[in-house]
Amino acid sequence: MLLRPLSLWNFSQGFYGGAIISDYFINEQIRDKEIRLIGEDGGQLGIMPTKEALKLAREADLDLVKIAPTAKPPVCKIIDYGKFRYEQSRKEKEARKKQKIVEVKEIRMSPNIEENDMNTKVNAARKFLAKGDKVKVTLRFRGREMAHVQHSKHILDDFAEKLEDVSVVEKAPKMEGRNMFLILAEKK
Repeated sequence: MLLRPLSLWNFSQGFYGGAIISDYFINEQIRDKEIRLIGEDGGQLGIMPTKEALKLAREADLDLVKIAPTAKPPVCKIIDYGKFRYEQSRKEKEARKKQKIVEVKEIRMSPNIEENDMNTKVNAARKFLAKGDKVKVTLRFRGREMAHVQHSKHILDDFAEKLEDVSVVEKAPKMEGRNMFLILAEKK
């Protein structure tokens, strides 16, 4: 393994107490007899013994990193490992920034809901959809209401119909236990 000044090593890069906590094998950790080697400039150097590849990496004052362990033979690359890990973390951070988390908001109703209460719930759902969230509309049945489940499906259909200008039905009304639900998503 290449020795580097202690100030360059960062314990958050995956090194702790001599053990390496990482996805990649580097230098002496690579136990394969033969590997496919990629040079520091990105060019193929061919298939060679691991010891020879390690020698080339040391001469270039860089690390030998196994980047494709499942390939036959495994693919290794001569690179600066610290710089490689830094670039990987930057890419992951950038990907997390661009990621949009969609929440599912739930609106609960009972089968004997009145029209004004329904309109209030529709307006709440409209606000959730405008923010980009999905809406799960749940119709809860209690006690004797379970006898009239099929007559209550129209409530969810009416709810979806009132929001059809801003939403699409992602999951049609479905019965699950004592609840019937449907999922609405924002119209694209």
